[in-house]
Amino acid sequence: MSAAVLGFIVALVVLALLGVFVASIFVRRHGESDRPQPDWRPTDEVFSDPSTNRLMRVWLDPAGERHYVAEGRRRAP
Repeated sequence: MSAAVLGFIVALVVLALLGVFVASIFVRRHGESDRPQPDWRPTDEVFSDPSTNRLMRVWLDPAGERHYVAEGRRRAP
């Protein structure tokens, strides 16, 4: 394998990893929503997300699926 081909493959892998990293910044975590939908019901379940330090409330949609919505304030450290 020539040095040019090897360099191209390395550059391609680096660009792919960089793309995955950048995309992960803008993608929400599993089940997390920006705001509840009108047909969702809030539950009494509230927890502190340890990775973001945000208070999250669990909401249920009509199908019983769980969604996590930030309560709008951070937990004190």
